[in-house]
Amino acid sequence: MEVVVLIGRILFAILFVGSGVNHLMQVNGMTGYAQSRGVPLPKVAVVVSGIVIIIGGLSVLLGIWADLGALLLLIHVVLSAALMHTFWTETDEQARQGEMTHFMKNVGLAGAALMLFAFFAYVDDLGLTITGPLFSLS
Repeated sequence: MEVVVLIGRILFAILFVGSGVNHLMQVNGMTGYAQSRGVPLPKVAVVVSGIVIIIGGLSVLLGIWADLGALLLLIHVVLSAALMHTFWTETDEQARQGEMTHFMKNVGLAGAALMLFAFFAYVDDLGLTITGPLFSLS
């Protein structure tokens, strides 16, 4: 069981750590996109979100307060869905479909992050983690 959970954490975290690194390496391009979506302080938002998702991803990956890391990722994907992928405002059908796909992907990731939070905060001994949970649901 411990190895299966570790593999799941690795697969889940790869997406976020890679995306966070991309945020920090492509600040100008991502800032332009965030600005086009009406995000306030777009450059700051890109840098902060990049840092948050790297920290959250590494936290889940390494098992260092993984419950907190899952919460950080949950907050990120919910905000990203609500601010960046507003498919309901698109008039072009192809753009609407693309944004809806991204929105739904983020909703699915939010569900997975919420389940991970609950799992980490509920189970006392997960094994193969560096620290225990920061929060307790038991």
